Amino acid sequence: MNSVEANIRNTKTKGELHVLRSSGNVPGVIYGGKEQNQNVAISKKTLKILLEKENFLSNIINLKIEGKDQNVLPREVIFDTLSDEPIHVDFLRIVKGGTIILEIPVKFINNENSPGLKRGGVLNIVRRKIELKCPTENIPTELIVDLDGTDIGQSIKISSIKLPDKVTPTIQGRDFVVATVAAPTIIKEPEKPAETTEGAEGTEGAEGAATTEGGEGDAKTASPEAEKGEKKDESKKGDEKKSPGEKK
Repeated sequence: MNSVEANIRNTKTKGELHVLRSSGNVPGVIYGGKEQNQNVAISKKTLKILLEKENFLSNIINLKIEGKDQNVLPREVIFDTLSDEPIHVDFLRIVKGGTIILEIPVKFINNENSPGLKRGGVLNIVRRKIELKCPTENIPTELIVDLDGTDIGQSIKISSIKLPDKVTPTIQGRDFVVATVAAPTIIKEPEKPAETTEGAEGTEGAEGAATTEGGEGDAKTASPEAEKGEKKDESKKGDEKKSPGEKK
């Protein structure tokens, strides 16, 4: 249990609250039980250290106020929207014999001793916090789930978690699931289409056709000398076709 120094504050206006915060303190209120609400102030530096600790809202704090000890439970912290600094805190007075409803975080241990997780299974957490009804003198800081021996397909239910004496879940009438050890998810990559030789053959054929056409085009483009030779051959052929009578 953490012990924190606190002072009684008599601030009544916004201006006085501003001065209090400027001096490095955070205003707070203690409520609950038969006693009247009590206005207090604690160091901002101390409060920020407490906020960094795990399960701040489920840990009982001992406030030392003018030499007297008062056990309280943090219930709400208000932060400045611009600076994100704490500007107000509410504490619930712990009274013996009372009960309180809290969300208690769940902690998983012995992951390395789970056969299911060793074989690639995945821990699927259904509830990271469980709402419990607790006696004020017996508030758990966390709930322990032992994964030793758990296998793939196994569910961890609330009945398998050991709760402190007189602590009960607010959900009644069913044995709800807290976590499961699920089978590993295997993601298959899409298969690449097999490369065929048809495209290559078609390309080669097209190239060959282009080459042949180009060759034919080159053959059709004859030189002037070749054209003259062709004309001479045509004239000779014409002379050969003349009949003997025409020569006379």
